[in-house]
Amino acid sequence: MLYTSTRDNSVKVTAAKAIAQGISEEGGLFVPCEFPQFSLDNIKSMAEMSYIDRAKTVLREFLDDFSEEELDYCVSGAYADGKFSSKAVAPTVNISGNENILELWHGPTCAFKDMALQLLPYLMTVSAKKTADGKTIVILVATSGDTGKAALEGFKDVAHTKILVFYPENGVSPMQKLQMVTQEGDNVSVCAVKGNFDDAQSAVKAIFTDNDIKKKLADKNMMFSSANSINWGRLVPQIVYYFSAYCDLINSNSISAGDDINVVVPTGNFGNILACYYAKRMGLPVKKLICASNSNNVLTDFLNTGTYNKNRAFYTTTSPSMDILISSNLERLLYHMSGNDDHCVKELMQELSDKGVYTVPESVISAVKACFAAGYAPENEVDATIKEYFDKYKYLCDTHTAVALKVYGDYIRNNDDDIPTVIDSTASPYKFSKSVLSAVTGGELPDTDEFAMVNELHDVTGAEIPAPLASLKDKTVRFDNVCSKQDMGEMVFKLLGL
Repeated sequence: MLYTSTRDNSVKVTAAKAIAQGISEEGGLFVPCEFPQFSLDNIKSMAEMSYIDRAKTVLREFLDDFSEEELDYCVSGAYADGKFSSKAVAPTVNISGNENILELWHGPTCAFKDMALQLLPYLMTVSAKKTADGKTIVILVATSGDTGKAALEGFKDVAHTKILVFYPENGVSPMQKLQMVTQEGDNVSVCAVKGNFDDAQSAVKAIFTDNDIKKKLADKNMMFSSANSINWGRLVPQIVYYFSAYCDLINSNSISAGDDINVVVPTGNFGNILACYYAKRMGLPVKKLICASNSNNVLTDFLNTGTYNKNRAFYTTTSPSMDILISSNLERLLYHMSGNDDHCVKELMQELSDKGVYTVPESVISAVKACFAAGYAPENEVDATIKEYFDKYKYLCDTHTAVALKVYGDYIRNNDDDIPTVIDSTASPYKFSKSVLSAVTGGELPDTDEFAMVNELHDVTGAEIPAPLASLKDKTVRFDNVCSKQDMGEMVFKLLGL
């Protein structure tokens, strides 16, 4: 299995090289040159497996330069007993009828990013040994909230790595910020950025391709890599849980092997839903992938029209991990939907950089619409959805999951397509206690701090407080760095002590 670049398909690298490097030299993203195919017999056999064995079954097809011993070391280490609060790792919970919630937040940071970022450090260290010649890997991360903490937790004190996380100063929830700035570990650093997530992400991409910065690191026997979903090692583990959810539906007699399902994904950077598209390409019977956005609905507009336009108002919402106007992983989808046309993708990405807008050829958007549907939840409808699902089903969801549930409801009302459906739940409601409590109580909030809100939400709903969040209360703040997006390159050197 080899990987190529979305902007230069003459590039051919191994999985280990793609993971260790993170991004192609010219700025493109690594994608597999082909997709392994899973038959219904393969899927039925996976239904009898544990999550660890399901993961190994999928991942060995993409990581064939890893030995069986290396693969077992990585996967068993990531999903070992005790790391996730559910023995199923990613349980599928039936709410009502054909509506099934895929809970992806039972890991150590209570967000779906744990599903990949508990595995990535293992993949990275094995890959580095194969390809990086003993260099220290500098993990550079821009986060809209959840990736930062999950990456910090995954990479803390991992030998021969350093991790630097940049987050928008006023663009994450109080709980998300506290998780990051109290992070333990000798190889971690955190810095706020004056601006939004797109500012931080664009600056990180520029740093990755800055030859002067890369040379300075190389002189210190260091090299950059990424823990964002632009890294293939972040994306490939996410394919697993779609196969796993399908297997869970077979086991619960919700479907028979071969039945179509729909999947609804709340997404901003397009990585989570792209992983489901890859599962579909591999043979998983997914009929429609439904992309759910919040008020920053740039993806909704693109998937419905073929025009991507980031030149619009940016909204700070109660679902901050989706407050994104530049969806990096969409580049990968464009590469596949254009028939692997790297020149087309390169031109579109240049237009996005120069003008903030591009329109894809009709053949591309037609292919996209055949697989994807899209909708968005205005901010004033998120609270109503949280309250509706709690009042009706006693199911407490976070703000991002509420976006997905609202879009799913709209899809059902507007389409004759009420088949068994998986809706991704991407974070614990306790990561956004103030917003969720306000929704459940109809806006009646105590005048108190974040942790009192957590306790109040528990008292009102009875939902269990995740231990990793409860333990934050007494942790010491370690990081108070702030910089502008223009100064992020200099901050990288400062944080590395160079």
